[in-house]
Amino acid sequence: MAYTNAISAYRETRIKTASQGQLIIMLYDEAIKSLDKALDLITSNAQGKKDPSKIEHINNSVLKAQEIITELSVSLDFEQGGEIAKNLFAIYNWFSQELLEGNITQDFNRIKTIRDMVNDLRNAWHVIASEKAPEAAEKKAALGINIAG
Repeated sequence: MAYTNAISAYRETRIKTASQGQLIIMLYDEAIKSLDKALDLITSNAQGKKDPSKIEHINNSVLKAQEIITELSVSLDFEQGGEIAKNLFAIYNWFSQELLEGNITQDFNRIKTIRDMVNDLRNAWHVIASEKAPEAAEKKAALGINIAG
C-alpha cells in the first residue's frame, strides 16, 4: 500500500514539475503505450479463438489513445502556433478518425500506422523540448534564481 502511494506521489510530482514540452511528450508516450497494448491484444486475438474480454480491452486501449489525441488537439494554441497548430489539428483529427474506424474493425494495420505516426511526432517534440531546456535554464540563471539556497 505504501509503495503504491509512493509511486502515485512520484507521478504527481513529475507531472506538476514538468515543462510544457515534457507534458506533451508524456501524453504521446501514454498514447503509444495504449496503442501498443491494443496491437498486442489484436495480434493475440487473431492467433487464437476470439476472446470477448480481449475485444473490450482493445477497445479501452484505443479509446484511451483517442482521448489523449483529443487532449493534444484542444491544447493547441492557434495564435502562437500559426500554420503548425493548424496542421497538427488536421493530423490529430485524422488520427481520431482512423483510430475510430480501426477500433471498430480491429484493423491492426490502421492502428499500427497511427501508432507509428504518433511516435514520429513524439520524437519531434522530444527534440524540440531538448533544445528548449537549456534556454529555460539560462533564463532562470539570468533572473538570479539560486536553487542551492
